Amino acid sequence: MANPAHISAVRTLYKKILVLHRFLPIDLRALGDQYVKDEFRRHKTSSDEEAKHFMAEWQNYKDTLQTQVLEAMGNKKLVFGADLSEDKLKHFQEEQIGQLYELMLESTKPNRQFDIQEEGTPK
Repeated sequence: MANPAHISAVRTLYKKILVLHRFLPIDLRALGDQYVKDEFRRHKTSSDEEAKHFMAEWQNYKDTLQTQVLEAMGNKKLVFGADLSEDKLKHFQEEQIGQLYELMLESTKPNRQFDIQEEGTPK
């Protein structure tokens, strides 16, 4: 059985990420929310070592996104994301490279799969 403190830390991080996604453009928010949900669900039964690495990477993501959201609020300029170094990419598994590629394709489509309208926006 998992450590209750670890479960609490995972839930807290998960919720903070979803709150930060509220500041993303609506289509990226939908894409990001689904990706986060799938990844956290997929890693429920990971080993202790994998869980440690998983939590560190998602904590880094949360910190980066939080910084970008705060900067965007001050500048009124929406710039999200970060480049991955070659060193980081070398540590990815084939499946992760595939996921990253699919995510990149989806996030750069001119007509994204999520055709979501903000509330009050005419259709």
